[in-house]
Amino acid sequence: MPSQERKDAGETGGVSAGQVQFLTVAEVAAMMRVSKMTVYRLVHSGELPAVRVGKSFRVPEQEVHDYLRGAYFDVG
Repeated sequence: MPSQERKDAGETGGVSAGQVQFLTVAEVAAMMRVSKMTVYRLVHSGELPAVRVGKSFRVPEQEVHDYLRGAYFDVG
């Protein structure tokens, strides 16, 4: 029977909760070079997954990279 740790890792795509790096809204805004309000809009619309901690949001760093990777488009 698989251990609980292996089961949890499989459910989260191979990354355990202890390995996830969370960023604040301000850190995400700085990384993306947008305003904090833009990040809040992305979070509230569901385009950027986040975890609510008290009154604040924390965004998994990998989700920011995934969002940016998917935001590219060809022009011309």
